[in-house]
Amino acid sequence: MNILLTSVGRRAYIIDYLRDIYKDLGLIGSIVATNSDMNTTAMSVADKAFESPLIYDEEYIPFLLEICKNEKIDILISLFDIDLMILAKNKAEFEALGVKIIVSNEDVINICNDKFEMLKYLEKINMPVPETYLDLDKALEYADFHKKAYILKPRWGMGSLSIFEAENKKELEVLYEKAKRSIQKSYLRFESNADMNRAILIQEKIKGDEFGLDIFNDLEGENLSVTVKRKYAMRSGETDIAEVTKNSELKAVGKKIAKSLSHIGNLDMDILLSDGKAYIIDMNARFGGGYPFTHNAGVNELEAIIRLCSGMELNDLSVKKYGCFAKEITMVELK
Repeated sequence: MNILLTSVGRRAYIIDYLRDIYKDLGLIGSIVATNSDMNTTAMSVADKAFESPLIYDEEYIPFLLEICKNEKIDILISLFDIDLMILAKNKAEFEALGVKIIVSNEDVINICNDKFEMLKYLEKINMPVPETYLDLDKALEYADFHKKAYILKPRWGMGSLSIFEAENKKELEVLYEKAKRSIQKSYLRFESNADMNRAILIQEKIKGDEFGLDIFNDLEGENLSVTVKRKYAMRSGETDIAEVTKNSELKAVGKKIAKSLSHIGNLDMDILLSDGKAYIIDMNARFGGGYPFTHNAGVNELEAIIRLCSGMELNDLSVKKYGCFAKEITMVELK
């Protein structure tokens, strides 16, 4: 069993989890990682690591296909949003090599990556959405700064990059231009350049309790589990402290999304619970920074992927341990 993790970044814990699974299931094989920068923690702990071209480079897919052939890869899992669309577009090429590629179809990826398309999708399925503008002029005309503050965030965004809060119209104008410059200096520019004048969402700030959901579907898009976590601390867009909790209302929201989207594998979702309404503020069709809380609660989605791809009997995906967990900072010597 050889697994390739693309755009692996700092997610060394995914490799640790996979090694434990290999040991428990009696599997042998390599955990291979690729990333455009060799100097990351996960690249240093993988069995084999290869520096990749940038995702939008024309050599990126041929590079990954060559890795799959040379390393006899059985399963490919991406850990980065920008990676997902190009993998979805080329899914058949990997499948022709016998690789099980854990990525949803292009429509699902587009809904998750394009946050404006996500809002339109949520409205169609009767989920509450915050007041949102895509045009600065309309926001300046209609935004009610007497009662609300507004968040500026990239339409094709991830993590906490280029997010600002405006409390009046003057701030909105200044921060809008700052957000555009910030996007142009980051990897967010690749997708945003398609329509830079409509690349920033201006959205009312929702105040409420923040939750994260891991919504896991099988390879046919059927839901297998929903894990709910209440977030208590964040760092650089990732969850630092969270409590795995029972919440039937939010679990039902997760199941509704799972059935509607029919995504493949994990869907990482952020929700703000405000005045009894569940506002979905982000969806990512991949393992996110909140997955360690799900995994440590006993919901082993990575093992489920291996079992599903291998035709083995599925493992138990119920929560085994409710409670509060926290990440810690550890040192890794870079290779």
